[in-house]
Amino acid sequence: MPLSNVIEKLGKAIFETPFGVNRIAKDAPELAEIRLAVLDTIKAKSHRASGKNVFPYNLVRIRLLGVPEDQSEVFQSEFLTNYFMEELKSGLARSSYRFPSDLRVEMWTTPKLPAKGETWLSVETIMDPAKASETSPRGRRPAKLVVVHGTANQAQISLEKTRTNIGRTTEVFRGAGPSRRNDLAFTEDNEVNRTVSREHAHVLYSPKSAEYRLFNDRWYKGEANCGLWIVREGLSQPVHRGGRGVILKPDDEIHLGTAVLRFQAR
Repeated sequence: MPLSNVIEKLGKAIFETPFGVNRIAKDAPELAEIRLAVLDTIKAKSHRASGKNVFPYNLVRIRLLGVPEDQSEVFQSEFLTNYFMEELKSGLARSSYRFPSDLRVEMWTTPKLPAKGETWLSVETIMDPAKASETSPRGRRPAKLVVVHGTANQAQISLEKTRTNIGRTTEVFRGAGPSRRNDLAFTEDNEVNRTVSREHAHVLYSPKSAEYRLFNDRWYKGEANCGLWIVREGLSQPVHRGGRGVILKPDDEIHLGTAVLRFQAR
C-alpha cells in the first residue's frame, strides 16, 4: 500500500474516532502493524530473571517516515501516544512481564521518505535516566542554550527563568509601546542573524512536569514556513505555532532560520 494512503487512513481514523479505539484498529489496520512491531521489539529486548520475563527499558520510541509536516502534530498527539502506551502496558501485564513503572511511548515523525529497502516504521527501546531525574525531589535540572551558529548578545544563556525569549532584537515594540524583551538576541547585522525574527521563539519551563518546552512565536503563513526546527539524533522536526510546544531533550539542536542553538541539560 502506498505510504500516502497509510498516512491518510491513520489520520482519518484518529480524527473521526477519537474515543473509539476498537474502530480505529479496524478502520486503520496499520495501527495493528505498528503495535506488532512494538511488541516484537519488546520480546527481542526482554530477558529472564527469577523465572520472570523482564523488559528493563522505560522509553519506547516509534519512528514514522514519510509523514507530511502538516500531519506531524496528529501522529505526535497525546491521544495516539497514550493509545500505544496503554496497548503496550496491557500486553506486557497480560503476559506477566515485569517492566518499569515510568514506561512511556514517544512518536517521532519525519517527512523524509523511506529509502529503498527501508521500512516506513521503526521501533527503538531506550533506558532514559533523564526521566527519573526530572521527577526526582531534587527539583529543577540546570539547563542552558549555547549559540552554535550566529552571533547573539550572549554566547550561552542559563535557563533560570520560567520563560526565556529568543529573537532578533533585544527590545520589541508594537505601536506606541514595548511588546517584549528577548533574553537571547541576535542583534549583530549579518547574514545568519537576519534569518532570525524579532519574536522568533521562547522556552518555557514547567515546574509541574520539570520539562523545558520550545514554542514558535513567529508570524507566518503556510505550514512550510514555520522557520523553527529541532534536530534530534539526525532527524529534523518542525516546531509550528501551538499551545503545547515541543519538549526539549539534552543535545537538541534548535534551528532559528539559519542560526543554531544547542539545548544542554544535566
